[in-house]
Formats: sequence, structure tokens, C-alpha cells
Amino acid sequence: MTQGFHYLWRGLRMLNTPGIRRFVALPLLVNFLLFSTLIGVSLRQFNHWIERLLAWLPDFLGFLEWLLWPLAVILLLVVVMYSFSMLANLIAAPFNGLLAEKVETLLSGAPVADSGGVAGALADAPRAIAKELGKILYYLPRALLVLILSFFAGPVAPFLWFALGAWMMALEYVDYPMDNHKKSLKDVRTALHRRRAQSYGFGGGVMLATMIPVLNLIIMPAAVCGATIYWVEGLKREELESLTSDV
Repeated sequence: MTQGFHYLWRGLRMLNTPGIRRFVALPLLVNFLLFSTLIGVSLRQFNHWIERLLAWLPDFLGFLEWLLWPLAVILLLVVVMYSFSMLANLIAAPFNGLLAEKVETLLSGAPVADSGGVAGALADAPRAIAKELGKILYYLPRALLVLILSFFAGPVAPFLWFALGAWMMALEYVDYPMDNHKKSLKDVRTALHRRRAQSYGFGGGVMLATMIPVLNLIIMPAAVCGATIYWVEGLKREELESLTSDV
């Protein structure tokens, strides 16, 4: 799990790498604008949201409010931050794929096949956005299940939401480098399941980073870089070794 977190750290350090910086600019701008909006909205509404969450608490459990208040804060941070991250990725999807392509080329020393550059990313925008919507459709029934469980799980609910968010963050970002190789979302899920602990470590690191002011402004391109390192050094290598052993 710690190795998965380390991929994110390496992705963060890679943002200033020559040859990568210019491809970071647009995802960084999208993230900055959306998270700036999020911070403004949250500062005005946060107390109201917390009060609404605690209003669900039955009267006979009112004495637990001191314990549930911080859990409600965690739950709200997880849900709100993931929702804004999902929106940011929906807008920046084509350019995140281009960033992943450039990072993989730098790491492997060979260009990604069928690369179309910036023009290709723009032409591929409808398909990339459609795939992002596919991730949302994958997320919604699972979020509904966690929501139902939250009514019975009580204090455990924030951790259920965090686990779901961590898995979705891993799926979200690892899809970018794998999509450059025409891998489906099912292929991405299969690859992540093979290294489940590392995948949760990486996705959990992204979730935590989205909750840290300033760091959350640069986390999207850092996560794309980290996910590409994870793909090149872990998932892709494992896939090639599996194919070789089958032969």
C-alpha cells in the first residue's frame, strides 16, 4: 500500500520536469479554477452542511454529537472533494490523457503508438468525455449502496466513503495511461484488482491530497503523472510478464 502512495509522491515531484511542464498547464488551470470555486462555496456553506448531516442523528443518540461532528466533517470532505475532482477530470480528460502520454514517453524512452499530440487530444475529446461519464455511471450505484449502508454503519460511514473514493481515484487516474493503449474500463479494473493494496494506497493518497489546501490545487496533474508511473513500472510490466509466461 505504501508503494502505491509513493507513486503519487513521485508524480508530484515530476510536475517540474523539463518536457512535462507545458502539458501540466491546462489540467493545472482547470483544477485551480474549480477548487478555488469549491473553497469559496465551502467557506459559506460548510457549517450549514454539517448541521444538516447531524440533523439525521436520532434524538436518543444526541449525546454522541461531540464524537460524530468530526466524522461528519470527514464525510463531507470526502464526498465534496471527490465530486469536484470528478468534475475537474470530466473537463480536463483529453489533456490528462496527453499528459499521461508524455510522461510514459519520458519514462519508457519510446513514443506511445497512435499518438496524435494536441490535435489528437482535441479530436478525441468526445470519446474521452464519454468515458468519464462511464466512470460516473460505474460510481453512482456503488455510492448509492454506501449511502444506504451509512444509515446502519454510523461512525464507520466516513471510512466507507473514503474507501470508495480511493478506489474511484485509482480507477480515474490509471485509466489515462491505459486508455492511451486502448484499454477499456474493465481492463483497468482488472489490472487494479491484481494489485489491490497498491491501488488503494495510490487512490487513498489522492483522496487525502484533495483535502489539503494548496496541495489540492495541483493534485490532478500530479495524480496523472503518478498513475502513469504506476502503469509503466507496475501494471504494464506485470501484464507483459503475464503474456510472456502464457507463451
